[in-house]
Order: sequence, then C-alpha cells, then structure tokens
Amino acid sequence: MAENELIKIEGVVDSVLFCNERNGYIVLELDTGGAPVTVVGELGSIDEGEELRVTGKYVTHPKFGEQFRGEVCERKMPATVTAIKKYLSSGAIKGIGPTMANRLVDEFGEHTLEVMEKNPRELAKVKGMSVDKAEEISREFQRIFGVRTLMIFLTGYGISPSVAVSAWKKWGQFSTEMIKANPYVLCTVELDFGKAEQMAEKMEIPRNSYGRVSAGIIYILETNSRNGHTCLPMDKLVNTASTFLGVGEDIIGDSIEAACEEEKITVYKKNEREFVFLTDYFRAEQYIASRLSVMNDCFKDTGTDYRKLIEKEETAKGITYAEKQREAISLALSKGFLILTGGPGTGKTTALKAIISLYVKKGMKVCITAPTGRAAKRISDLTGYSAKTIHRLLEVAFSSDTDTKFKHNEQNPLDCDVIIIDEMSMVDTLLFESLLRAMKLSCRLIMVGDSDQLPSVGAGDVLKGMIESKRLSVVALTEIFRQAQHSRIITNAHKIVHGEKPDLSGKPDENGECDFFFMPRGNAEDTLFTVADLCSNRLPAAYGFSSFDDIQVLCPSRKGPVGTAEMNSALQQRLNPQSKDRGEIKASGVTFRCRDKVMQVKNNYDIPWTKGTEKGAGIYNGDIGTIVQVKKQDNSIVIDFDGRVAEYPYDFLEELELAYAVTVHKSQGSEFTAVVIPLLEGFDKLCYRNLLYTAVTRAKKLLIIVGARAVVDRMVENCRKNLRYSCLKHFIEVECGSGKEQ
Repeated sequence: MAENELIKIEGVVDSVLFCNERNGYIVLELDTGGAPVTVVGELGSIDEGEELRVTGKYVTHPKFGEQFRGEVCERKMPATVTAIKKYLSSGAIKGIGPTMANRLVDEFGEHTLEVMEKNPRELAKVKGMSVDKAEEISREFQRIFGVRTLMIFLTGYGISPSVAVSAWKKWGQFSTEMIKANPYVLCTVELDFGKAEQMAEKMEIPRNSYGRVSAGIIYILETNSRNGHTCLPMDKLVNTASTFLGVGEDIIGDSIEAACEEEKITVYKKNEREFVFLTDYFRAEQYIASRLSVMNDCFKDTGTDYRKLIEKEETAKGITYAEKQREAISLALSKGFLILTGGPGTGKTTALKAIISLYVKKGMKVCITAPTGRAAKRISDLTGYSAKTIHRLLEVAFSSDTDTKFKHNEQNPLDCDVIIIDEMSMVDTLLFESLLRAMKLSCRLIMVGDSDQLPSVGAGDVLKGMIESKRLSVVALTEIFRQAQHSRIITNAHKIVHGEKPDLSGKPDENGECDFFFMPRGNAEDTLFTVADLCSNRLPAAYGFSSFDDIQVLCPSRKGPVGTAEMNSALQQRLNPQSKDRGEIKASGVTFRCRDKVMQVKNNYDIPWTKGTEKGAGIYNGDIGTIVQVKKQDNSIVIDFDGRVAEYPYDFLEELELAYAVTVHKSQGSEFTAVVIPLLEGFDKLCYRNLLYTAVTRAKKLLIIVGARAVVDRMVENCRKNLRYSCLKHFIEVECGSGKEQ
C-alpha cells in the first residue's frame, strides 16, 4: 500500500477521549471487531455507540503511538438495541441519562431513535417522560443529526466541521439548501473565498452568478478593511473586482447595485466621487461623526474661572504648567470634550494627570481606558489611576453570532461621568463606535494620542480624521520640556517626525550618557548575530537588563532575513534553548517552550484567565505573556499575561507567536525599557517615516538600531503615511455644519 493512500475503517464508537466543539477536533476509540483503533481528526461531535465509516490513514504519534487520522467520516444512526442504549446512555442527547435510556430502549427497542425523530409524543408512554420533555428531546435530536448531516455534506467538499457548526448556528435546518443554492453564503461564516470558489466549481455554479460576484465584491472590501480601509473608490473597486472575478464591469456594477438593495454594502458620493462601504463601516463612520458633533457642542461654559483651579493644582503638585497644557486642562473642564495630541516629552501625561485630578476633585467618576492591555497598564503606571482595555470596559457579551457584541451599549450605558482614552491612534472605527454607543449623553470624553504614530491595526484612521476635520476641540503639544531634551531618544524622535536625519553618532551628552546608538551591519547574518548577542549578553552585562522583561526587538516586517520569524528563531535558540527541564510543544511549525515570551495575535474572547481571586475571559491581539507550564498530556500550555494566567488548549496555539521580536505595528501602545531595531534592505513597502518614528518612541531608556544607515535615511525621507480610504473626516465636516454633503 502506498504511504499516503487513504483507506476506510468501520466500527462502533467505544469511547470518546477528547472533543473540541469549537473546531470539531476529536479523539475516540473505535471498535472495529478487533483491538480498538484510536481515531483522531476534525470529524465533529461524535458520541459513544455511533456507527462510523472513517476514511484516512494510519500515522504514528511520538507519544501516543499509532493512530488513525480521519479525513472524512460517514455516520449511521445506531441500529442495534445495544448500540442505541449505549449511545443514549452517553449523554449525547440532553435530558436523557442511563436510566431513561434503558426505559426508552426497553419500550421501543431498535425503533427508539425513529420514534424520537418522527413521533416524539409516543415517548411520553415511558415513566418519567412528559409530552413537553419528549418534544424538547426530539428537537435536540434533530438538531444534533442536522449538524452532523451538514458536516458530512461539507466534508465532501473539504470544508472543516467548524464551518458547519457556524453555519448551523446561523441558518439552522435551512443550512444545507441555502449552501446548495449559493455556496458563497459560507463566506459570511468565515470560510475563505478561495475555498468557496472550489466548492462552487464542483457544484458547477456559473462564474457570472450574482451569488459569486457579490461574494467576490464583499471579499475585496473585507480584505481591504484588514489593510485599514473602511471603503474603496467605486472606480478602483469595479476595476479590481472585474479582474479578480474574470467578469465584465457591467456585471460588477449590476451586482453592486443589487448588494446595495440588500444593504450588504453602501455607496456614498463625496466630492463627485463614489465610495463603496461594507454597510457596518458606513453606519459606524456616520454615527461617530454625528455623536462627536453633539459632544463637541454639548457642554456650555458656566463662567467658572478655570485659571484659579489650575493655579491651585499647580500649588498642590508643585508644578508650573506650560501655556498649551493650561489650554488643554481648561478645555477639558469647560467643554468636556478634547483631543490632546503631541509627541514624546511634550507633557501629555502631565496635562492628563491634572485633568483627571480636577475631575475627581469635582466628584466625577472617571474611567480610563486604552486599546491594549500593555497600553492600559502603562497609562495606569504613569497616572496612578486604574485603567482597563476598551474591551474589558465594555465587557464582551457571549452570543451565538460570530460578531463581537458588548454588554455596555445604548440600552446599558457605562456608569461614569468622564471617559479618557489613551493611545487613541490605535483605536479603529468599529471599536470607537462601540465605545461611543456605550457612553451616556452626559458623559465627557478626553482622547489622548500621537497622530504621527502608525494608525490602528483595524480599519480606519480615526484620530487623524478627527484632527484633520478642524471642526473639533484639539490641543497639540509641541514644546519639548527641558528634562526631556537630555534624551537622544526623544530628540531623535522629533527629528524623524520633522524629516531630519537622527543623530546616530552615539556621542555622550554633558553628563557622559547616551541612550541612542547605531551599530552598522551589512548583511542579515551579522545583523542577526549582533541582535542576539545584544539581547543575551551585552545589554544584560552592561545595564543589568533582563533579556526577557526589559529588552524588546522590533522589526518592520514579519518576513525577510531579519523579520520577526527569523529573529524569533535565533533569539529563542540563544535565550531559551531546548532543555530537559523545559517542556515544549509544537504547533503550526513553531516550537513553544516553557519560559518563552509569546504574543496573542488575534482577539479571543473565550479564553478564561485568573488573576489571584479575580476571574475573567478574553486575551486580546497584542497581549504579551510568558509560558509558565507545558502540559503535554493535556496538549496545552499555561501563560502568564502580566498576572492574568490563562491555559491554552492545543487548537488555540495557532493564535500565538513567539515575541522575543515583534513587528512595530504590534508594539503600538507599549513601552519597553530597551528596544533593538534591525534595519536592512528588503522591506520597501514598509520603509516610511512614521513606522520608524513609532519604533523609536517605544523605548524608555535605551534604543539601538542595527543595520544600514542608508535604510534609516530613506525611512526619514519617505514621508508618505499609510493612505487609508475613509470618509470620517468628511462626515465630521458635514455634521459640524461647515461642510456640504455632495
């Protein structure tokens, strides 16, 4: 038999050892008439007593030995009295335990499941079974076998059980007929468009069908939203879609019109040019603009002399505020709405601490929030006031939908008088909309950020749009305070943002100190070695820094010879090599080892965590933690995220990356004691000024660039910022009465 040839085995499920309902991965023992066979794979939820025919191949697991890895699973209802009794006794159907299973099978024998499906009221003949309970059990039975039938149908097209589960949650018993009519509907439950294309080809769906073309248009819009765009110009979308889908522009135009009628997308005309949105983004940008307009005009000055309040604060804190800081504090107190922006060393935190202090003294309840856990911890440390992530503030609500929903909204607003958002440049359109919807109409809003940093990972450029509208209350701090002028990190950051070449000399200041160094290297091998040596030996020896807690490598890109993938491999080998006393586990080609520094790379609202006696759920994109335990027998690892301890099952490991090196984008909102930045040729698309500026401003005490001076110079010269298509600025102008809707 050929090594990769698929074979079929049949039998009855003797026991289920493990099942993950989220993705359908299961481990079971199958009685095939001889020695039990261990079957593994994404086969969906299966229960004891079921008869299976599984197609797959035998593999050898390094720890558990020979297993049969199933790829396709055909199920039959248990047919014999013994199999039916075992199936029902396993708890497969809610409401039936071993005692009731025996009674049912004693009454109906081999027809038990048929009665349960077609004549549920007959079940009421059995002692302890009411008519209502019988019908409830029948509905549960039909649901279970409906999902399984759908799984079998989709597995035939190579689509995983997790998609079937999501489809059933959304459409129930109509799922199969909907998918047969238009397989592209599966794209709405997170199936990749390419896989839907493969399925449609097998089903001979015409290439110019509305289902295919509209799904392709939405796929293009969604892909571009992941690149930061909330909309696309009509002309660009039509051209791209026509090429991508291989159909005429007239068909694209007709499909856009039809999708608009179904409210899947929205077309908006701005300055004689049409823009196409996914409808959620259109509604979000319009809501943000209208709510900001109301808030900007909501609070009227009561004639209070804020100068005296500010002077009292100065006396109490032993500080003198600069004129722009005083303006910011006064606007925050009088208008209740403010955007406070500025680079490092310009006194944003000092002004913010005064604003918070004065609000608290007025008896107001202040909530401080930030987009990431590290950003929230940082602002909490700087101000001395507790802060939460926006997700934790809004509280994720669990629902059957795939969309994120929050407990706090217009019907259940947040209980606070003031909300302060730090690192506002990182807040994307949909998250900002959710936060505004959760605010009481009387709630004040202060937004703090640096508009020269990279925009949010999610779609939109909210901070930039608000500032550039020139219709909202903005105070920009530009003066670098004297104490900050001694930091080469800060002075070089300001040089970079103004298009000047940074001082890379490494010369000490008048105090004999320097916090910014450049180490020229000409190739990837030398750069990798130098970065690894700095992190493992030189910086810990010279400064006493911890390789794990204090030093962070920031790369412009994931890919390339000095991207995060190569850098993490080199750093893991140097800082945390394989050892008998450190457990490890492999997932998606990456080895995770006890003591490794790791990062969560997507929002996961389901992971439970504990922090002392506190319990919660949710680990979010950008959270960095340390692996403290590898539980090989359970196929899981335990991670400490700044005190929040979470256990990751094997199927969640694909959401993790090693974090000795992370991309500059992923570092936003964080601050590290020492930062090392490798810069070599090979990342032209990311070679621009605000990426370098963002990287430099992540360092608190020490920054070292390793690589090519020419790359540094080119990044400074390239002042283009990420072009993001959005209409938020325009909507704000219209809502604030100074723009004209086209």
